[in-house]
Amino acid sequence: MSLIALQGAVELGLIYALMALGLFVSYRVLDIPDLTVDSSFTLGAAVSAVLTMGGHPILGIVLAIAAGWFAGLLTAFLQTKLHIQPILAGILSMTALYSINLHVMGNKAMVSLLNTPNIFSKASEIMGPYGKMVAAFCFILGAIIFLILFFRTQTGLCIRATGDNEDMVRSSSINTDRMKFIGLGLANALVGMGGALLAQYQMFADASTGIGMVVIGLASLIIGEVLFGRPSVPRNIISVVLGAIVYRVVIAFVLARGLAASDLKLISAVVVTLAISYPVVIDQYKLHKLRKEGAKNA
Repeated sequence: MSLIALQGAVELGLIYALMALGLFVSYRVLDIPDLTVDSSFTLGAAVSAVLTMGGHPILGIVLAIAAGWFAGLLTAFLQTKLHIQPILAGILSMTALYSINLHVMGNKAMVSLLNTPNIFSKASEIMGPYGKMVAAFCFILGAIIFLILFFRTQTGLCIRATGDNEDMVRSSSINTDRMKFIGLGLANALVGMGGALLAQYQMFADASTGIGMVVIGLASLIIGEVLFGRPSVPRNIISVVLGAIVYRVVIAFVLARGLAASDLKLISAVVVTLAISYPVVIDQYKLHKLRKEGAKNA
């Protein structure tokens, strides 16, 4: 794999890490399987692409974050006020957002940003070949710092407690529905931000941009946990980012070995399966080893 391919993989890893952080908030902190991600990612990309075409790339990112926030609020409303199961609520939101995404893009399946100035092209002009990486790093660094500080606030601690034991938190007179609104809004705001950056990075947005984002996000999340551990919230957050980078580097390496790009989803599924099963395999191996030693000593 060439140095250029490695650099591209790291850049994509930094961008996808934002989406993975969104999944971290919903899956790990709130303990809610949120399937809205696939469509809120596309929503962020669509909003960013349309506004970038109009000459407002920064505003596109800001409004993409806001759009992702409202997508999360929709899912939270379905879960808390209409008492729809989390997975079904995510599916309903994802289905509704598909049509909304098309409307945002002017009922087009794709919006091209070719030859349109954006934050990454500006960064490349200012900082040269590493401008895109620096720009992506600045965004992910801001997200990391924000999350670490946020989860130390009273609201952040209440959200974490809601995910750990909702019944106990409710008995403490904390509004758990409100915590879910904030948590899912924050999660999808991060996802929307990731979609916004990806649209400007790859210079297009299409209606299928978000397909498979849940799998990619889970792969990043699990790889980070397996490789870098999860003893504290700050380390958890950083491990998710590192997991996203490792995931993209692995994908780039596999594709560089000659595998077709059409096999990307298959590779993703295999990587997730291996990452999930790794701790189980290790535990089974240790148990087998202990039994074997016990049999020898008997």
